[in-house]
Amino acid sequence: MEERCASHDRPFVLEETTIAAIHEAMLDGRLSCRRLVEGYLARIEAYDKKGPNLNAIILVNPHALEEADRLDARMEQDGLTGPLHGIPILLKDNVETYDMPTTAGSLSLENFETHKDAWIVKKMREAGAVILAKTNLHEFAVWGETVSSILGQTYNPYDHTRTPGGSSGGTGAGLAANFGVAGIGTDTINSIRSPSSANSLVGIRPTIGLVSRDGIVPYSLTQDTAGPLARTVADAARVLDVIAGCDPKDPVTESCIGRVPPSYLDSLNDDGLRGRRIGVLRSFFGTKDIHRDVNAAMEHCLDIMRENGAEVVDIEETIDSGYLVKNVSVHIHDLKTHLGQYLAAFGDAAPVHSLADVLASGKYHPGLKSNLDEAMGYDVGTPVYNERLRQRAELQKQILAIMDKYQVDAIVYPHQKQLVCKVGKSQEERNGVIGSVSGYPAIVVPAGFSEPSDDAPIGVPIGMEMLGRPFTEPALIEIAYGFEQHSHLRRPPVSTPALNR
Repeated sequence: MEERCASHDRPFVLEETTIAAIHEAMLDGRLSCRRLVEGYLARIEAYDKKGPNLNAIILVNPHALEEADRLDARMEQDGLTGPLHGIPILLKDNVETYDMPTTAGSLSLENFETHKDAWIVKKMREAGAVILAKTNLHEFAVWGETVSSILGQTYNPYDHTRTPGGSSGGTGAGLAANFGVAGIGTDTINSIRSPSSANSLVGIRPTIGLVSRDGIVPYSLTQDTAGPLARTVADAARVLDVIAGCDPKDPVTESCIGRVPPSYLDSLNDDGLRGRRIGVLRSFFGTKDIHRDVNAAMEHCLDIMRENGAEVVDIEETIDSGYLVKNVSVHIHDLKTHLGQYLAAFGDAAPVHSLADVLASGKYHPGLKSNLDEAMGYDVGTPVYNERLRQRAELQKQILAIMDKYQVDAIVYPHQKQLVCKVGKSQEERNGVIGSVSGYPAIVVPAGFSEPSDDAPIGVPIGMEMLGRPFTEPALIEIAYGFEQHSHLRRPPVSTPALNR
């Protein structure tokens, strides 16, 4: 989409645009919010259920154009109304909106409306955002392939034979295909960073306590958080500015008081790598032929860091991400209790009130049954659960000790040792568990692509993850932005080209 006016000859190009570029075009009269929203709606119409059939969108907001018109009217009167004025947001459908259903991807919650906005949605609307659409997710955010009973499988726009990662894969695939400007995912084990890695995006998993979970369907409140996905570090930082902060309805966010900077945009330093010391967690790299493409991309990224002023050191200690998933993470142990508490609080307004009700209804994807059955056998507060919490605390100490020993600002590693999995398979060797179990912040940035193939014309995206100490999002953003400015590894998929309008 190109937008021109008589007094400005410079066109506005929708594909791969940024929040800053949109606001510049709005301020000089080249773009309205209505035209922007119409442009994204046209792309969703062309590519989500047609063309490459990405199947990323559960529901388009029926009020999106009305909201755009309201924002345009306010723009004429008052100028930009907030840092996200007119910005179309893709929202994972386990986050409540007052004007649309919230299904968590499950037929058991079809048409379920809470009639309120989640805290982060309220903050985004106050900042001027348009919630453009609710996106598909792996049902109840339980796993990483983005398959749900409400919509089915979402496909990777770079390789239709592969999944888009997950569980926030609808947001990831939609942003990669330019269905919106930025988006929201939730992350219990890998679920913001996995689709970011698989779709050549930036994804931020904030420190537990930086972003409220109020109004988000829970999986594991011990590990759950929400965060932004975007095509650039700057756009992710702009969204984080809006959604970070203390919310009395989520008491864990009291820990962020005094630890939120005036703006994460202050960390957008072109020279953000210079003088930084980066630790490479070599135990999170694979050693087999299947890992070759990822390892090659990572070595290229490390070279870019060195060339632009970072000191890169190998971390000798071994951490086993598979062990953390199987023996330390409490996600599956929390699910029955935390989801049940959430559903029960709605009383008769909710169609189901517990995990047992979901199972009894039969209204869930068959592939989810083993996970739900397993969760029914666990509970919080058991000796096994408490032992996992003990190991969690040990991991937190271990990470800080490693960072102190090597005097590093961040630890880097591939988000996934091998490429994102094919449709019908399960994700393997994802490394994001270190951030989700510890609760420490992590950012994924585009790290390049695999070798091209018939199924993946420009290759399959690969993501690099950066882990930091608690509440060091400013430092991580500075490193990520500095890397991005010197690497420029994001590329849009060829399956969803610009429309002729």
